[in-house]
Order: sequence, then structure tokens, then C-alpha cells
Amino acid sequence: MTPPVRVVIADDHPMFRYGLRAALEAVTEIEVVGDASDGGTLVALVDELRPHVVLTDLTMPNVGGETAIALILARFPEVAVLVLSMHADDDAVLGALRAGARGYLLKGADRDEIARAVLTVAGGGTVYGPEVGRRLSELLALRGPAVRPFPDLTPREEQVLSLVATGLGNHEIARRLGLSEKTVRNNVAATLAKLQVRDRAAAVARARDAGMRAPS
Repeated sequence: MTPPVRVVIADDHPMFRYGLRAALEAVTEIEVVGDASDGGTLVALVDELRPHVVLTDLTMPNVGGETAIALILARFPEVAVLVLSMHADDDAVLGALRAGARGYLLKGADRDEIARAVLTVAGGGTVYGPEVGRRLSELLALRGPAVRPFPDLTPREEQVLSLVATGLGNHEIARRLGLSEKTVRNNVAATLAKLQVRDRAAAVARARDAGMRAPS
């Protein structure tokens, strides 16, 4: 039997945390292992409990959600972070995604949608609520098409290369992306061939020169 997805919740409103916890614990695939009222406590709980998913608000006392996300993922990049916020403005959404969040929902989302999103990010996917998704699409349209530094690479190969450039090994990359190590090895080998370099160090140098960043 597959073990449940371990979740830590963070929100500064006790009744909201209580209701959210009760809703998630009603899902057999999810186990809520802790909750926090501020970002500092959240970071400490993740260090102690090592959850699979963090479900957090952004506006909290002491350490805010965006800062907490960055601190958590700097130490535990395998943790999937899902934001649940009242705010869908550009600064909030882009700040959370830059910090490394894999998903962003508004607090108006129903409990089933939140539970599905938790399971999706735990499996390596990304989730955006309808309003957030529309706003991201508008921002991307305003910025125009992105210039790919290595157009011969597939999107997955680019994703793997960007993580190789951060110093992660195949095992860590596989965990981060929800892939098998064999798939990661194959992507690394294909990338080296397409870049016409002999080893990972040379590929890392090419990636960093091109300004590649790790995917969120």
C-alpha cells in the first residue's frame, strides 16, 4: 500500500487551519503531520517532520510565506510547496513562483480542488487556480515568446540540465522531477550529445554561461 502524502499547513488564522486540516485528513491519501501560524514555525516544522508537501499562505507574521518557501527549498528541494492565498496580484504570484512554489490556489478553491492539488504537486506536477493561470498567461503574452538558450534540447532535457547546473546528482534530480534515475541518466546522456560536450562539468559550464536557472 502506498504511504499517504505527508502535509504541513501554514496559515495565521486558526479556524482556517482547523477547517483545512479536517478537510485534508478526510482524504485517505493525505496525512496532515503539522501546522504553523507563521513562517518561522513552518520552517522549523519542515526541518523536524520532513513532509512531502507544504501548503502555505503568503501573508503571515514574523517570517512571511515567500521567505519561508525560499528557506525551505534551499535546504529541502524535494519538498513540494503549494500556496493557498487570498491574493492573486502579480507580485504575490511571481514572488511565490520565483521562491520555488509548484502551485498557487486562491482561498476560494473548494476542499476537493485543494486536496487534488496537494496530490498533484506531491507527484511532481504543477497546479494553478483558474484566476492565477489566466494572470500568468497574460504576463507571458506581454513578455513575448521566451528565447531558449539550447533549442535542440527537449523541454525535459532543458529541465534536467538546469538542475544539473545547480549541482544536483541523478538521484536528487529524479526525486525532484518524479522520474526514475534511468530516465534522468538517459536525458543527461542525450543532453551531452546535443551540446557536444564530454562530461557533466562541461555541460554545467555551458548552462551557467547561458544563464539557466533551476525550474520551480
